[in-house]
Amino acid sequence: MKWPPENAIVVPVDFSDLSKEALEAALVIAGNPARVRVIHVLPRIEPVEPIMIVEAVDDDLRSQHAKDMLRQWLDKVHHPDLQIDIAFGDPGHEIARYAEEVGADLVVMPSHGRAGIARVLIGSVAERTVRLAHCPVLVLRKP
Repeated sequence: MKWPPENAIVVPVDFSDLSKEALEAALVIAGNPARVRVIHVLPRIEPVEPIMIVEAVDDDLRSQHAKDMLRQWLDKVHHPDLQIDIAFGDPGHEIARYAEEVGADLVVMPSHGRAGIARVLIGSVAERTVRLAHCPVLVLRKP
């Protein structure tokens, strides 16, 4: 891989302050905001869950709502024109799949630093992404 990366840089966003810092780092590395691709991954809703009984919600509606929320968040962090995408499924797998799909040279993402039982139960999205991605993954962690 050439440095700095020449192709897309993928930044997974979960609306946290850590995501904002990862986005800022990616923008510095990219040098050109047009090369930064933002993705947010939503969990799949199974038809047996109560929300599906109360109200019919389809992936198109959820995707549009997530895009609207992401646009508002990007406006708040002063980057309204970045390219965004929404995916459904396991975040680690979807981030890696998306990075390969857009030909990314790099994924820049935060680590929430979970340990113990939280890590066992929730898992580490960053760890899965590092394992599955076709390109380097820069994981930023707060000290």
